[in-house]
Amino acid sequence: MGRVRRNRSYKLPQIYDRRSREVPFNAEVAEVEIDNPLALDPGEKIMAIRSIRSDPLGRLHSHHQIDEAQYRGGRAFQNDWERAERGPQAMDPTREYVDGARTREPVTESQRQAVLRLNRVERELGTDGAALVHDVLVLGLTMDQIGQRRAVRTQRWNDYFARRFRECLDRLALIYGFATEAGAQRADQRR
Repeated sequence: MGRVRRNRSYKLPQIYDRRSREVPFNAEVAEVEIDNPLALDPGEKIMAIRSIRSDPLGRLHSHHQIDEAQYRGGRAFQNDWERAERGPQAMDPTREYVDGARTREPVTESQRQAVLRLNRVERELGTDGAALVHDVLVLGLTMDQIGQRRAVRTQRWNDYFARRFRECLDRLALIYGFATEAGAQRADQRR
């Protein structure tokens, strides 16, 4: 009996392709390269899809309107804001019930450090810059919405807010250590 000849053109499908093939009709997504969580070698990357629908910083980064240092500086600000925020919290059913009275949880060291960094950011950006960064990165407002809140609705004001926001992101990148003063000057010269 002769040997069975195998078809050499058959290829196995990509096993680790986790990208979604179907997205909702109103989805706004962008492909990003991230560290592979299942990688055996450090530094291995995979492509993933992230939603940019309610993420103005992610949208700017995916459209190449801001660079990596500005993006990481903005994410560091958001991280500090979330860490320092002490807003409404859910009831913890594991804690002992005492007539509805809740004791205040102590401020952790990471919260204290985040507040100190946020205070420095506010000093560096000024009142207007800090308000603009807060509106975009925390509240998720667009430049149009920021103009409406400040009762200025022309395209010229929107362009000003966008330019001022990029300047604030440059400053955040410097504060958080993602850029150097020399690198920021080179980026200004390219614009």
